[in-house]
Amino acid sequence: MLEKIREAWKNEDVRKISRRYFISNGFDGTLTSTGVAVGSFLTGVPSGLTVFKVGIGAGIGLATSGVWSVWEIERAEKLAEVHELEGPMMKDLEDTEIHRKKKEGRVVNAAMSGLGPVIGILLPLIPFLFEPVIGMLYSTVASVLVGMMLLGAFGVYMGRLSGQKLYVAAGRMAAAGLVVTLLNVVLPG
Repeated sequence: MLEKIREAWKNEDVRKISRRYFISNGFDGTLTSTGVAVGSFLTGVPSGLTVFKVGIGAGIGLATSGVWSVWEIERAEKLAEVHELEGPMMKDLEDTEIHRKKKEGRVVNAAMSGLGPVIGILLPLIPFLFEPVIGMLYSTVASVLVGMMLLGAFGVYMGRLSGQKLYVAAGRMAAAGLVVTLLNVVLPG
């Protein structure tokens, strides 16, 4: 199975779709963890471990959503592609190499879609594991900073793909973390 996934990854279309899902859902996960971090601090959650556990719960939800939705979306899209080929070929392509390759691409797309939010949630929440040593305020600040750095890394990656200035692409993505932080501070909740 691993060899089939490696083979599917060689397909440029599979890689493009997977990149989009990974970055999009990683972005969502990172902003969610930022909201969890700042919201927890502002509401007086006393334990970093509690914040981390809440974040893990959010990560499970986002990862499940990412895998499940992409599995179904790509299933429909890839079946539509197969059906488009069947007409001109006047042949049912079920259980053929074409059908199998489309399914393997779907597996890769769904896996990358689920991986994005896991990374986006886990990395920014790691500072809360050190809360007994550094306290809730510094855990929260560190969490927001890690989240912004991760968003910036997503921006650098996209900037390389698109030929943009890397610092501009990184700054635009990292700014979203700052916006979420400020909205949590300003809005009642």
